Amino acid sequence: MSLPFFYIAEFNPQDNLIVLNEETSKHVVQVLRMKVGGSLQLTDGCGHLITATIQDDHKKKCVVQPIQTVHVPRPSYTRAIAISLIKNTSRFEWFLEKATEIGVTAIYPLMCARTEKQHVRMDRMKSILISAMLQSKQSWLPELHMPTSFNAFCAAHSSQAKYIAHCIDDTAKEEPIAVHQQQNAAILIGPEGDFTPEEIQHALVHEFVPLSLGTHRLRTETAGVVAATLLSIY
Repeated sequence: MSLPFFYIAEFNPQDNLIVLNEETSKHVVQVLRMKVGGSLQLTDGCGHLITATIQDDHKKKCVVQPIQTVHVPRPSYTRAIAISLIKNTSRFEWFLEKATEIGVTAIYPLMCARTEKQHVRMDRMKSILISAMLQSKQSWLPELHMPTSFNAFCAAHSSQAKYIAHCIDDTAKEEPIAVHQQQNAAILIGPEGDFTPEEIQHALVHEFVPLSLGTHRLRTETAGVVAATLLSIY
């Protein structure tokens, strides 16, 4: 049976004891009813997987002692999704959850010409990533970047393999198998209503390659999950 798994914001391998925050302490002590001597696992989202035992089962400041620390290697290649924010917050949060579970290493919220939503809660988004990381038993938290404009992202991003998934049919598109290259890769996903022709041209100028995600028209968050799956398979 796997041990309960929790997130800590910081970890110093030299520390002999770790004090869990109030939220985690309450879950350990009051929800799971764990006592002194009980074992659990922790991660800081930076590759550390820590097995620890409870030394003080205080419901607000639970203290644990690391007994084994393993450093899980960072994924060899960056797998990034740059995706437009969408008006329906719950649907975008669903994308964040699933992309993390699948194994995306970086997420860039985009502000495109047709993006309707202009404001996001970064703390809420990070919390969703943490929960999904723990649920999927991973030790690396995806990098969550601040929202950026579409044009700025295209001009600055330097992945070796760069793709744009759009719905305009008169553009030759690579098949999904193209993403198998063993390189840092990123896929652009547009808003409801798709990228504008001007945005597509801007991406092409910056060496983004049009990519097919299949024959069906997908919602933004669904396209994001399909793109995440393509990046994780290869």
